[in-house]
Amino acid sequence: MARQAKHFDTRFNKSLLHPRYWGTWLAIAVLFLFGVLPASIRDPIARLLARVVMKVAKKPMNIARVNISHCFPELSGDEVERLVKYNVRMFVLVLLSQAELLIRSKAHIKRRMQLNGFEHVKAARDAGQPIIFIMPHVWPMEYAGLRINMEIPLVTMAKAHRNGLFNWFSNRMRSSQGGRVYMREAGIRALLAELKKDNSFFYLPDEDLGPNKSVFTPFLGTVKATLPVVGRLAQAGNAQVMPVKIGYDEQAKQFVMTVMPPIDPQDMVGKENEALALNKVVEQVISAYPEQYMWFLKLLKTRPPGEQEFY
Repeated sequence: MARQAKHFDTRFNKSLLHPRYWGTWLAIAVLFLFGVLPASIRDPIARLLARVVMKVAKKPMNIARVNISHCFPELSGDEVERLVKYNVRMFVLVLLSQAELLIRSKAHIKRRMQLNGFEHVKAARDAGQPIIFIMPHVWPMEYAGLRINMEIPLVTMAKAHRNGLFNWFSNRMRSSQGGRVYMREAGIRALLAELKKDNSFFYLPDEDLGPNKSVFTPFLGTVKATLPVVGRLAQAGNAQVMPVKIGYDEQAKQFVMTVMPPIDPQDMVGKENEALALNKVVEQVISAYPEQYMWFLKLLKTRPPGEQEFY
């Protein structure tokens, strides 16, 4: 039997009012409150709250130290520590602003974002091609997805969370501009089907999905297990592959987003070449705003045979 594509149901269900979700509702209410505040008030509060997070988020911060130390071996211990603390600050700052994506107007969101390089998107769409947008796990990635979805049809894929209310809230936000969010169980076939329907999507190539079918490829100051599937997807779906970088400018109080030129399909011929091309793109995006990458992820969990584990 053919596997059916699954997507998150963002319709409200009375079961989300169960007492076990009351704590989550309180957290959402707080996020809504911050979502309506102007950035000039919200950002200073976020910086203060970041100090509290640094005192309690010991495990994620240790993972970040390991990642940064291996990815940037040229940094001193003090420089690593500064980047970790800056990273936590940006996490809190972006987190407290995200509710605006659901409750504020399109005009407001567009004012909050500076969009560069959209001519590459327009050229691909004029040529009748969908786009696979490449973006690693950065704190403002939800902003990037919704901003593009305001211009063209878009789908995405996300991992389900144990908390049903959080699933509903986060995926309602992600689909608020008419997009669809697939569960991971839907697999690559669902994404290919969307490409053939002329729908574009974001693909996050930096997550460590284990050794199965992955290729060990240079990545910043180390090597990383990378799953090379984008090239074949693009070819099968007649799509262009475009990297996207985004970061929050604290002075301008704007998210600066840039769609980069498409990757040459010839650079993704063969698994090793594709893995190298993807890692180079991820390096470019991270290097643009290194303090805004999700360093707490175990992105270097899978190591080459014989090499000691990092975590």
